[in-house]
Amino acid sequence: MSRTVVNVKSDVQAVLNELKSKQIRNVFFVACGGSSAIMYPAKYVLDREAQHITSDLYSSNEFIHRNPQQLGKDSLVILCSMSGTTPETTEAAKFAKSKGAYAVALTNEPTSPLAHSADIFIKYEWGNDIDAFETNLGVLYQLVFGLLYVAEKNDKFAKLVISLENLQSVYEKALEYEASNARKFAESHKSEPVIYTMASGSNYGAAYSFSICILMEMQWIHSHAIHAGEYFHGPFEIIDENVPFIILAGLDETRPLEERALSFSKRYGKKLTVLDAKAYDFEGIDKDVQGYIAPLVLNRVLRQYAEELAEARNHPLSKRRYMWKVEY
Repeated sequence: MSRTVVNVKSDVQAVLNELKSKQIRNVFFVACGGSSAIMYPAKYVLDREAQHITSDLYSSNEFIHRNPQQLGKDSLVILCSMSGTTPETTEAAKFAKSKGAYAVALTNEPTSPLAHSADIFIKYEWGNDIDAFETNLGVLYQLVFGLLYVAEKNDKFAKLVISLENLQSVYEKALEYEASNARKFAESHKSEPVIYTMASGSNYGAAYSFSICILMEMQWIHSHAIHAGEYFHGPFEIIDENVPFIILAGLDETRPLEERALSFSKRYGKKLTVLDAKAYDFEGIDKDVQGYIAPLVLNRVLRQYAEELAEARNHPLSKRRYMWKVEY
């Protein structure tokens, strides 16, 4: 377990050392867009595992304007922005500190405004060639499970760290398994005007991110992320043989919601792309945390689908009309 000390990551360990002297009663996950999406599974972890700590997830600007009454000296606020320049998230860090909360920033840029505005920052790495342990999701899980261990002696911390160390090989096998499927998806969906995504529980963030960040932002394709538990309360009226859906099936306790939605969709839909975590090899991932790790794997596979779709459409993922180009 030497890596638990050295590389839960060294800057994660620094945060955990600070948390040992604090009485954390609530956690606020605060970010925008894709950075917000990665926090869905982390909140799911706290909902399932925390005995005394409550948590919530906010879009950065609403966090400030809503001004939660519980935000204060017993609060941990975890913020994220890859560039560290998202103005709403930077202001949210300042706001959290003004309320006496302990603000921890996750970012790829240590010299960014967000890193300077928080009490402390954790640097994560970015890119397809980066080990899963070092990525935003890997670092966030180290922090959240570390908090559970520090505050409540949760016994899944060590299991999670070892599993994260083995996660890269799981990614690689899943990507190989899905390679031809991703290419077929890209070719068959390159002209679709709308693609819906659906999931539940810890996997919903991956569906949400793919919908708003990949399909809408990066590919200009109409989309909506549908929660599988809400499917039968309106959205299922949209399904027919011509409407494309990407449906995620994970390994957590909400899988029955996804299975029910998938079963109905198979009856009336034809353009269904199903990514099922049960199809992947989770060797090296402790059984007690596989449900929590599954959304990380699904998220990585979805990135592969995104890259193939961008290639098939001759529409690079970096292409924008408005973002970073006009005032907003």
